[in-house]
Amino acid sequence: MEYIRVTKENLEAEHICCAISSNKDIQVTSKKAWLSERFDEGLVFLKSTERGKCFIEYIPAENAWVPIDAEGYMYIDCLWVSGSLKGHGYSSDLLNACIEDCRKKGRKGLTILSSAKKKPFLADPKYLKYKGFSVCDESDNGIQLWVLPFEKGTNLPKFKDCAKHPQIEEQGYVLYYTHQCPFNAKYVPVLIETAEREGIPFHAIRLNSREEAQNAPAPVTNYALFYNGQYITNEQMNEAKFLKLARSME
Repeated sequence: MEYIRVTKENLEAEHICCAISSNKDIQVTSKKAWLSERFDEGLVFLKSTERGKCFIEYIPAENAWVPIDAEGYMYIDCLWVSGSLKGHGYSSDLLNACIEDCRKKGRKGLTILSSAKKKPFLADPKYLKYKGFSVCDESDNGIQLWVLPFEKGTNLPKFKDCAKHPQIEEQGYVLYYTHQCPFNAKYVPVLIETAEREGIPFHAIRLNSREEAQNAPAPVTNYALFYNGQYITNEQMNEAKFLKLARSME
């Protein structure tokens, strides 16, 4: 398979999500706007030339929108291969390209979020272990920070305290999110409208800067839902899933 690097110059012309066909969709425009502001910070978006979810997105950890201390490392925002593209070695192609690029740039290694058991929208821990990654830190809510150092004896990344112990004071449902995930531009307004209609206390907080994200109260910043101060999930929800969750909490 051939791969193409998305840049500021070709961003508007490139298709970035197989689930959304129109470049005018709010989900696509929000994601592309987020990406366009990250390229100057060292973000790399490498994707297959075929139409489909087959891409890797990574950035110097100092500029990552997650609350970690990982100076000198590269943080993988997302490594995603889905549907009919699975099982052909494309994830290895993308990861190997990332490793080669990071070595050339003098990075200490790679780091990425996962968990002991596979969670939606997080890297598969079995795959990471197979590729030589290991757990270097874990938050109270089970989200793990995995690392692939390029040399032995390198200082390992860790969560900041705000992410290590995810908890907030505000009651009701509180959602922290970013436009790094394209689906948030569509579905967060749906949850806001649903909660208002159903009389459910709900507060959505969009993280608009790297500084805000790096000091967020949860390891996952593109979607972190709390209820009565406690972290609940990182899984993006539509109206039906949210109402099901709300009823289970009654």
